[in-house]
Amino acid sequence: MNYYALSILASLRSASEQSSNPHYALRIMHYALCFLLLTACNATKKADNGEAEGKAVEIEFNADSAYAFTAAQCDFGPRTMNSDAHEKCGMWIAEKFKSYGCSVELQKADLKGYDGTILKSTNIIARYNPDVQQRILICAHWDSRPWADNDPDEANHKTPVMAANDGASGVAIMLEVARLLSQEDVDSTNAQQPSPNASIGIDFVCFDAEDWGVPTWSDAEDDGSSWALGAQYWASHLPQGHKPEFGILLDMVGGEGAQFHKEGMSQRYAPNIVSKVWKAAKVAGYGSFFPISEGGYVNDDHVPVNDIAQIPTIDIIPYYPDCQASSFGPTWHTINDTMEHIDKATLKAVGQTLIQVIYGE
Repeated sequence: MNYYALSILASLRSASEQSSNPHYALRIMHYALCFLLLTACNATKKADNGEAEGKAVEIEFNADSAYAFTAAQCDFGPRTMNSDAHEKCGMWIAEKFKSYGCSVELQKADLKGYDGTILKSTNIIARYNPDVQQRILICAHWDSRPWADNDPDEANHKTPVMAANDGASGVAIMLEVARLLSQEDVDSTNAQQPSPNASIGIDFVCFDAEDWGVPTWSDAEDDGSSWALGAQYWASHLPQGHKPEFGILLDMVGGEGAQFHKEGMSQRYAPNIVSKVWKAAKVAGYGSFFPISEGGYVNDDHVPVNDIAQIPTIDIIPYYPDCQASSFGPTWHTINDTMEHIDKATLKAVGQTLIQVIYGE
């Protein structure tokens, strides 16, 4: 019962006591009781449906499975553009999405890198419930940085990055979400009940050629356009079908000690989606991983998705304000971006938050 309701009750009780008509007094008290019941009912509805509170979904994101999906990508080696590991891993990702009931499209394009290199790019597009009109975009890049140009040892600056966190972790979370959705469908069929996922449409997009941006050791000018090449192409050549209503980009979502502050470009483009995701994290019990504070501004795959495709999309990306090596964390663009520094607790926090968002829709 809120303070406002208690105040009115006190006022009405005082008025009834001062009246010499007992029937009038009873009527006043009756109205007061009705008001309080109505107020309590409205308060319950707000608690059940409002933004401040909610109920955590019962579907559990499996961090062990997401960890295994991350390791499986790393088993191919660094997935640098035009490499054999890149091609083999791309086919593995596509087949995994197919095995979970998604329709898969490989969007291939020859893209030009900052140095003129032609990059054989493949955006992997996996649609869950492709005919459903109301859709969510969940995306991540799947290629590896060719150069560990932020490594503390300058001798490693031209060594490829394994990219366990910076690439594989985001794809792994998407694969686990797809697996869970398919499992829910199977469970509903076995129970001879309608699937709870029938109204959910999701476009999983694995962007390629994100990490071919100008390296620090190059003399080339870095104006930002050399990054997120696959996302730029996808946003300019949207596949046919229903356009997602909003998007969530996952970037470096498995690192040790990660916290996901509200990224600046996300706040500018889609503040309502930021609010939706951060509230979902709190309801799911992972608010400590998603503090209500501002992060930096990041030029990432979500920028062309917002600017070109006009899909309001946010970036879940870590922010380490006290890390001297990089605000993206100590392993960013180093040879240490390996499975040894992937934390299942971080994967769980991000994955369960996504599940909360999806089923909250």
